[in-house]
Amino acid sequence: MKATAAALYGKGVFTTVAIRDRQPLLWDKHWRRLIDNAKTVGIELPAYSEEHSLDQLTTSIETDGIVNGRARITFLDESPSPIWPSDSPSKTSLHIITGNLRPVPDEFRLTVSPYTVNSRSPLAGVKSCNYLENLLGLKEARTRGHEAVRLNEHGHITGGCMSNIFWLKDEVLYTPSLATGCLPGTTREFVLENLDCREVEAAIDELEKADAIFLTSAGLGITQIAEYESKTMERTDHPILKLLSTTI
Repeated sequence: MKATAAALYGKGVFTTVAIRDRQPLLWDKHWRRLIDNAKTVGIELPAYSEEHSLDQLTTSIETDGIVNGRARITFLDESPSPIWPSDSPSKTSLHIITGNLRPVPDEFRLTVSPYTVNSRSPLAGVKSCNYLENLLGLKEARTRGHEAVRLNEHGHITGGCMSNIFWLKDEVLYTPSLATGCLPGTTREFVLENLDCREVEAAIDELEKADAIFLTSAGLGITQIAEYESKTMERTDHPILKLLSTTI
């Protein structure tokens, strides 16, 4: 194994893009976040322009025959580790994998995670390849449901282990603000651009009083929660559920 920053420490950034009708959904938002995240963790991308990266993605979609599915785009820092130096040249690599749509259960169950988010972490809001904490949170959640809400060190709602969260109360839509340490999801951003929504720092009891709860991500799309902490949630026809059908 080469002693690179990616191999030893997971130094990389990624995004998962929804593919619809062979086209990447919300591409501009994904690319902008990749660039911002790469800058935050110190990954150089001189060899990868947006045009080149999109061309590589389009080629992968066509080669793999993906019509409606998803793709993961990852930039890895292949430079030598300062702690375990080697004679490997400093470079960044691009990796793209594609797949079918994630299966989403009709009766989506949501619980609360025992694992907190550190809103002051330098990786807060960054979709880095250091994703083991999220995966462990998701694994624990699946002993009781399909996803789990994570709180930060102040007890504020941040989002799911692998998703952003919205909730409806008295016809007002809410979502955690970025100050909570939540991920600035691309689907989240799209919702905020198209619907009136309040970004808040809210305690978990706000979900207990909610009339409806929604999770958003490239993999899930926009999904309504059927059960929260063993409480059955009433179905709604809120416009958020139809939002993605209005775009490519």
